[in-house]
Amino acid sequence: MANPAGESESGSIRLDFDRHLMVQFRGSVVTSDAGLLAYRELDDALGLTAMASETLADARTGKNGRHALAGLFRQSVFGRLAGYEDVNDAERLRHDPAMRWIVGGKAAQGHAASPSQMGRFETQWLAASTNLSALSDLSGQWIDIVHGHRPPKGIVLDMDSSVSPTHGEQEMSVWNGHYQCTCYHPLFVFNQFGDLERCVLRPGNVHSADGWEGVLKPVIVRYQGKVLRIYFRADAAFAMPGVYECLEAERVKYAIRLPANQVLQNRIAYLLKRPVGRPPNEVRRYYANFTYKAASWTKPRRVVAKVEWHPGELIPRVGFIVTNMSRPAERVVAFYNKRGTCEQWIKEGKGAIHWTRLSCRTFAANAVRLQLHALAYNLGNFLRTLATPEPIKNWSLTSLKEKLIKIGAKVVSHGRYVAFQMAEVAIPRQMFQEILRLIAELRPQPPPAPA
Repeated sequence: MANPAGESESGSIRLDFDRHLMVQFRGSVVTSDAGLLAYRELDDALGLTAMASETLADARTGKNGRHALAGLFRQSVFGRLAGYEDVNDAERLRHDPAMRWIVGGKAAQGHAASPSQMGRFETQWLAASTNLSALSDLSGQWIDIVHGHRPPKGIVLDMDSSVSPTHGEQEMSVWNGHYQCTCYHPLFVFNQFGDLERCVLRPGNVHSADGWEGVLKPVIVRYQGKVLRIYFRADAAFAMPGVYECLEAERVKYAIRLPANQVLQNRIAYLLKRPVGRPPNEVRRYYANFTYKAASWTKPRRVVAKVEWHPGELIPRVGFIVTNMSRPAERVVAFYNKRGTCEQWIKEGKGAIHWTRLSCRTFAANAVRLQLHALAYNLGNFLRTLATPEPIKNWSLTSLKEKLIKIGAKVVSHGRYVAFQMAEVAIPRQMFQEILRLIAELRPQPPPAPA
C-alpha cells in the first residue's frame, strides 16, 4: 500500500457535474463498517471470542506475536461477517478504524494484522489438527452460551448438504455430477433458531449423507439431558437404516423423507385413482398411515404418505416420510415441511457470509475457512435472534449486513475518548441504541448488595 494510513496521497478529486463538490479519501478516519461495533458489543456480552482464545492453541513462539490470538480470531470472524472473506482484504481492512478497535490491543492505536499474518494464522496455526478440532466444536459451545439466555424446551435439528464450487487446483475438489461442477460438498446441521450447530467440509464427490454420524452424533450428545425432546428432519438422502437406528437408540424423534418404490405405491393405490367428477379448482390432499419394512431394515417402521391432486395435473404428487413420531399424519407432514427453512439458512450463509469462498490450496486450510465462516454466520444470527428491535426482527442476514453493518462513520479522536460519528440512513440513532440496550440485558447481572 502506498500510504500506511490507508489514505490517498493525491489530495482532493473534483467532480465535473458540480465544481463545488470534491471527493477526499481518509481511510484511517472513516469507516464503512461502523455497525460491526454492535456485534463486538454482543461478543463481549456473551464472551464468545474470549472462549475461543482459551480454546485455541497459540503455536507462536518467542516475541513474534504482535497481535493477541483473540485479536487475530476477531479479525477473521468479524471480517467475514462484514463481507471480507478473502485474506487479501486485510491489506485495506487492517487500517479500517472499526476493525482496529474490534481487534483491540495494539491494533486500536496502530493497525490490525496484515495479509501475511492472517494467512499464517488461518492456513498454518488454525489448520493444525488440534485447532481445527477445537474450531469444529466452537459453534456448539457458542450456542450453549446463547441457550443460557433463552433455554429451549426442545431442539429441532435439520441436516442438509450443500455445494461450494471451486475454481482452481484445490486439494480434494472433485467433479460432482449432480451439481455439474468441480466443488466441495459440505454438510450442515442447524437448529430451529437458524444457528449452525456443526458443519464439516468434504470432498466434492461424496454422497450427500457421507460422514453424517460424525456431524450429528456430537450435537445429539451435547443436548442429552439438557432439553426435554430432540427432533430430527432430513431429506431422502439420509433415509438409511443406520440413521434410523442411531436416532432410535438416542431417543430422538425423526421425520425423514423416504424415496418412493413400487411397494410403497401399492400400499396407497386407493389414493392414486383420479377422483370421480369434475376436477376441483383447489388442491386436494389425502394422507395415509401404514407400517413398512424394507429389506435392509431390522424392524418395521411407521410411514406417512401424502397425496396431492393439483388443478390441471393428471398425475398426483406423492411423498413418503418415515417417522417414529406418534402425532397424526397431517401434523407429521407439516412438521417435515418446515425443513425448508434449513435450505433458506444455507442460502443466507452463501449470500451474506460467502461461505462458498474456499479458495485455499490445501483441504485443511479450506476446512478452517468453512469453520470461520460458520462462526461469523452464528455471530450474525445471534444478534438477529437476541438483540434486534421489533421493526427489524425479520430482517435477513443480508439486510442486516447492508443496513446495519455497513453504516458509514467518521472517527474523531479526543484526549479521553474516540467518537464514531455514524450516519443515520437505514438505522437511526434510537434503533441502534435499542440494539445496545438489548445486548446490555444479556450481560451477567452483578450480585445483589448485602442487606
